[in-house]
Amino acid sequence: MNITSKPAKSISLAAFILSTLFFSISWLIGRWSGFFAVYAVSWLLLSSSLIWVVLLIQFYQRTIAEQEKLDIGQMSTDEDSTIFQAKEEHVELLAIAQRRLKIFEKWFLPVFSALIAISQILLGLYLLKAKAALSYDQIETKQPLICAICMTAIAFISFLISRYATAMSAQDIRWKPLRAGGSSLLGIAVLCFILGLALAWAQFKVFAVLNIIEWIIPALLVVLGIENALNVIFDVYRPRLKQQYCRAAFDSRLLGLINEPGKIFHTAASAMDYQFGFKVSQTWFYKLLEKAILPLIFFAAAILYLLSSVVIVTPNEEAVIEHFGKPVKTIGPGPALKWPWPIDIAYKYPTQKILELSIGFIPKTDEYGNIEHQPLLWGKQHYKVEHMLLVATQQSTSTPTSAVTTGAVPVSLIAAAVPVQYKIKDIQAFIYNHNEPEKLLESICYQQLTKFAASAKIETSDTQQADSKESLLGAGKSHAKKILMQNIQQQADQYDLGIEIVFLGLQGIHPPPEVAADYQQVIAAIQKKQALILDAHAVRNSTLSTLAGSVGDANKLYALAAKYQMAKEENDKQQIEEFSDALDQAFANASGDIFATLRQAKSYAFEKEILAKATGERFASQIEGFKAAPQIYKREQRLIVLEEGLDKIRKFVVVSDKDDTQVFIVDVKEKLTPSLYELSGFEENKQK
Repeated sequence: MNITSKPAKSISLAAFILSTLFFSISWLIGRWSGFFAVYAVSWLLLSSSLIWVVLLIQFYQRTIAEQEKLDIGQMSTDEDSTIFQAKEEHVELLAIAQRRLKIFEKWFLPVFSALIAISQILLGLYLLKAKAALSYDQIETKQPLICAICMTAIAFISFLISRYATAMSAQDIRWKPLRAGGSSLLGIAVLCFILGLALAWAQFKVFAVLNIIEWIIPALLVVLGIENALNVIFDVYRPRLKQQYCRAAFDSRLLGLINEPGKIFHTAASAMDYQFGFKVSQTWFYKLLEKAILPLIFFAAAILYLLSSVVIVTPNEEAVIEHFGKPVKTIGPGPALKWPWPIDIAYKYPTQKILELSIGFIPKTDEYGNIEHQPLLWGKQHYKVEHMLLVATQQSTSTPTSAVTTGAVPVSLIAAAVPVQYKIKDIQAFIYNHNEPEKLLESICYQQLTKFAASAKIETSDTQQADSKESLLGAGKSHAKKILMQNIQQQADQYDLGIEIVFLGLQGIHPPPEVAADYQQVIAAIQKKQALILDAHAVRNSTLSTLAGSVGDANKLYALAAKYQMAKEENDKQQIEEFSDALDQAFANASGDIFATLRQAKSYAFEKEILAKATGERFASQIEGFKAAPQIYKREQRLIVLEEGLDKIRKFVVVSDKDDTQVFIVDVKEKLTPSLYELSGFEENKQK
């Protein structure tokens, strides 16, 4: 009798050593190169190493049990031996290794399976969390080709061991446990081979496949761990029969489909036979399909590979064709032919499309990846992340000592949301002049925005036109946008980026939401001050315009008056006379209230002068008349006075002789109603 478990023990030992070695190599290479996928696959190799160590212990126990059984059989056939002439139950007491094997397979295998399942789930969750927090912007990767060669070598050796172990498990039912290790190594071989291809593509800056694998490996560990945990639970309720192989819980059924694909067709054929009620698997079509399935798969793979020779460029794109890594031509929109991959590789870029960079902020997106737009209110945060900029304050110029006395710095913080839109105008310069042109353009935008903000202000006075051009709010925003666009375009041209800045928006400049209310009070105070200043200017302009006709004429009059006053203080008669004539001429030519006042004064002076002259001439003529006839002149003047004084008074004239004794009675009362004698026409009728 031969010990059949020794070959299985040997292959288990070899596979355990190689799995552990591959784990160490891939772990070290992953940490050294910075590729997360290489680091993640090392933990998958560790889980396979745990499976092989359990298989090694199991086959080691089987080897000891078989050796013990051979020894007991040899001793029982010895004629001189008397110890084995007892009953059979006494012989079984000596089978210690066999009892230990039964205990191991009944109790320890499920426990080891549960531990392996827990370790796989924990490792998978750990790797998923690490992948979610991973950012290649913060990690420097290197030597992808060396990593690809190592992964390919691990895949090749793992594939050989897997095929050998799987073939052994199919030869003898006692070697069936090897199928678990073979399935795990085959899954690792496939992943390592695909990972090697992905690392080779990473040499050409193609990271899409590598990024997918980095998610697949942790997810596969979690799935395998859940499957093993469920198998442990199901094994508790699964009946066990003697002389029947009991599949271990860590023997993955999912990986078994890849390891033994022939059983898939066998299971499918049995299901169809049962469903249709006749031997579908015996029909000619099924036989043809079973024989031609591999050629059909290879034919489909060849067609898919040849399709890489066709390039479809959309209307807003251009593509650069590389022949063995060297750019040979640029093609426009439409279909085109090239050599298949990897001889020729096409890189397509939207040269006719307006691209956008989010400078100073990270926008909020919905579940579909669309940017959510919100109203720009100062009192709330608009985006997912808003970066702050340092800007100068207006108070630093008006009160230069305030920063020293109070310890405050004459700067402020503002949040800047600046969308920058650009277009690719030279695709080859954009692709080949720099490693990551988008990130370089983003860095240029941040540099120019920070530099401009450091020398600009948030608020300025409207009367200071030079300063208002340097502000980020109000009237200076349009000027700031032009300056920023020019600076970014100029620096991009210096680096030969091959892009054109189309638009730059400054609509998202605002103070931090925490201080928005206080900042609005400051702005309101500044605006109130500016309003008062403007009102004062308006009153001044209105007053000067009313007085002198225009502000310019008023300023000229003020300047002449100031020079005249200075000449009087210096007692310079020549300048006094000169400025006096100039003032008279300026006042004569002035308009407005000054003109009206001067004209009124001249008219009043002329009137007084003429009246005075007329009064003097009249007095002279009166003297001549008095000299000629004094009595007549006096009587005439007395009558004139009486005439002028009694002009509006009723007068009664009574003519009588001084010797007459007749008494005249005059009623001086004013009659309210006339008498009949006073009516008009009464005297005329009486006379008739």
